[in-house]
Amino acid sequence: MARRPATDAPTDPSAPSEGVLIRAENGDVVTWDETGLTLRLSDTVLSDLRQRLPLPTPRSEAPSLGDIDAWNLRDQDGWLHFDARLDPILGPRAYRRAHAGGDIIAAAPGPLLGLFALGGQRRAGFSSRAPAFPHHILAPGDDIGAVGLEGTATADRTARLQQVTWSTREALLAECLLSDRLAQGRALPLHLCRAETDGSTGIDDLPSGPAFANLITAIDNGVAAARSLGTRLSVPAIALDFGLEDRVSDAPALASGLRRLMARIEVELIRRDIARPVFLLTAEAGTARDTTHPAIAAHATLAWQPGPHRLTIPAPGYMFEQTAWGRPTDAARARMARMDAFALTEALARGDWHCPTLLLAEAADRHIRVTAQSMGPLVLSDALDPGPVMGFRLTGTTARITAITIAPDDPKALLITTDAPATGGTLHYAHGADPAPGRTGMPPNRGGLRDDWQATAPDGGPPLHRWALPALLPIWGA
Repeated sequence: MARRPATDAPTDPSAPSEGVLIRAENGDVVTWDETGLTLRLSDTVLSDLRQRLPLPTPRSEAPSLGDIDAWNLRDQDGWLHFDARLDPILGPRAYRRAHAGGDIIAAAPGPLLGLFALGGQRRAGFSSRAPAFPHHILAPGDDIGAVGLEGTATADRTARLQQVTWSTREALLAECLLSDRLAQGRALPLHLCRAETDGSTGIDDLPSGPAFANLITAIDNGVAAARSLGTRLSVPAIALDFGLEDRVSDAPALASGLRRLMARIEVELIRRDIARPVFLLTAEAGTARDTTHPAIAAHATLAWQPGPHRLTIPAPGYMFEQTAWGRPTDAARARMARMDAFALTEALARGDWHCPTLLLAEAADRHIRVTAQSMGPLVLSDALDPGPVMGFRLTGTTARITAITIAPDDPKALLITTDAPATGGTLHYAHGADPAPGRTGMPPNRGGLRDDWQATAPDGGPPLHRWALPALLPIWGA
């Protein structure tokens, strides 16, 4: 028997056009009308779907964002995602804020990048201004900030993140890295910054002190924060800033202790499935009160004997202004961070950045030939007021320096002329200088040797250069 077409089915004008199929105590669950069925979901189910799918969140249900120009709200994995105009430099961008509250942070791609520092009390300094890119430069959300606890207490564990109020050197480094990426049209990742310091008086005390323990907590907090963001923690760099604070170690012991410290940190990172970082170390050059501290020789040794570690020395300390207490000024801290950024970028991209390093001094008659490791041709300059002999001096010999020139047969070697043979003595560069009139605030151990690299300074001041690292070389007979 043929089936009648549905269009020929009789209709009853008095039949209802809508109804309820399933009803619960708190309302209708499934209803119908001429267009089909309607399923009414509970608030719990809707919340679960918003966690799984990028569904818009009604403003009436969203956590308060304050009086900001935000739109496109979405609820996902414990975070409220939205677009907003929060940074006049960056324009409209994507942001997020945790359901539990806290600071708004950028919804940035890639891993969370940790920039940490460990050292003595001089590293605890900061500049009073907040860094640029406030939603990209963060600290662990323990209300301590990027400076850390300075050895006074034990850090709390947290997965929260918060914005940075003051500019530590790590925050300034992140600012430089983000500025470079913005200029290149590249992605702007999140940076987690924390410097931990304490009052250790010797390098052997630092790994067992509160600063080291709090550094490991900061790394663990970074791991937890990255997990909450749905990503991982990567640690491009850890700065080591321990030199003049050591009052008990000689130069070989301090150099060996810093190598052991790097190895200890690497073990802790490997346990957390984090790759070895680049260690950043500013070569010590002393202060007006201490021009021959063992740290100057120790850092000079590490420049060419770092062991199996990824150690990079961005700059010698003598190129930066100091306060009366031997700490960097605000302007110097910004210049240090800029050099850190250049060095870290090169070390990560090409595996190499090194300031000119003096390796060998050989005397023949009244000439000393100094061989250097350098990334470019050597240059002699008096820009830092190094004195008439460019920061060089002799000890252990009666000979005196009368002239310094670049070797005519090698742009990476020096010829130092003396008034008598100097074999058996010691050649100093940027070490043990007598305090003399010069640029206000500059360390007495200043040198006049660099390579031909230069870059624009962040404060519009004199250009930045790769100045040679301090050195102490025995003078051998050729």
